[in-house]
Amino acid sequence: MKTVNIGIIGGGLMGREMASAFGRWCALQDLPVIPKLVAVADTNAEVLEWFQKIPSVTQRVTDYHDLLANEAIDVCYVAVPHSFHEQIYVDVVQAGKDLFAEKPFGVDLNAAESILAAIKRSERFVRCSSEFPFFPGAHAVYQACRDVGPLGRVLEVNAGFHHASDLDPNKAANWKRLSSVCGEIGVLGDLGMHVLHLPLRLGWRPETVYAQLQKGYPRRPGNQGDAEVICDTWDNAMLHTWTMIGDHPVPMRLEMKRMAPGETNTWFIEVLGTDGGYRYSTKHPKTLWSFERGATQLWKQTDLGFSTPFKAVTGGIFEVGFPDVIQQMWAAYLLEREGILGEHFGCVTPEEALQSHQLFRAALESEQRREAIHPSYG
Repeated sequence: MKTVNIGIIGGGLMGREMASAFGRWCALQDLPVIPKLVAVADTNAEVLEWFQKIPSVTQRVTDYHDLLANEAIDVCYVAVPHSFHEQIYVDVVQAGKDLFAEKPFGVDLNAAESILAAIKRSERFVRCSSEFPFFPGAHAVYQACRDVGPLGRVLEVNAGFHHASDLDPNKAANWKRLSSVCGEIGVLGDLGMHVLHLPLRLGWRPETVYAQLQKGYPRRPGNQGDAEVICDTWDNAMLHTWTMIGDHPVPMRLEMKRMAPGETNTWFIEVLGTDGGYRYSTKHPKTLWSFERGATQLWKQTDLGFSTPFKAVTGGIFEVGFPDVIQQMWAAYLLEREGILGEHFGCVTPEEALQSHQLFRAALESEQRREAIHPSYG
């Protein structure tokens, strides 16, 4: 059994989530790799206090350079605001560490290109975080669509990620409301990699895009009673694209929304063909819908239970939740790092992350020009 020492840079919401996944690693069965969290860096000393409850964490620092100097660390997971991605990701791989990066893999396309160049120079193993395709229903859709033959001719693909956290005008502004930190792409960078993970892995790269981008409230209260903050990022995005599936162009709609009434954190995908189709949404996490065309057109509902790619001690009658798919994603990362992922679904590659940025840049141009744009994937 091999132990991989992990360092976390950015101990906030996702940093704590990852630490929790390591803490219950014993739930996974027959995996030859064990992650061990040994160090955490965060500029906020109060955030570091939470990690005192984890005995394996022997280093808690406010300067991430101190963490990178720790020779015991094999892999760094980094969850920081987008404007810091380029500098920290490059520093991680130059320090000889492997990297599990958060989306969108840089504040913009230029940053993503710089990060990818540094990865190639360093020859370190790097992947980008996107956990939702590790839900059993999402995985079932992926498996079914690897060979689209049973679907007949694919007629359309719809994928998206919706939540409604920004509907409240009194919600205080954070860094995701500021293009200087979140990036001009706004919600595209915040949610887009989750939406594109499956389509890009299936080879369904958008060849043209017509973007409809919306901004929400132009001002929000500042944190802790500060003056109002000007909010200049895109909050909702609908990308109407064409992609090639087999020999046919197929319309593919990609939706990313921070302001979707009634939604908490809903990821979904739908693939419809002349002979068959699939629908899955995390709103109903254990339910997979499949379509069959016969003498009678039929939609079937299947309860999947706890049917994860990497087996766990959890009984099959139970349903999968967000902490479970975080753990499944880490299993995929660590096994691929060891070269033993096999046929299992893998995490986002740096090249796929770069393609997402190339699409996002085209989307910004489409919004500005009000016309369809061909992304440049050079």
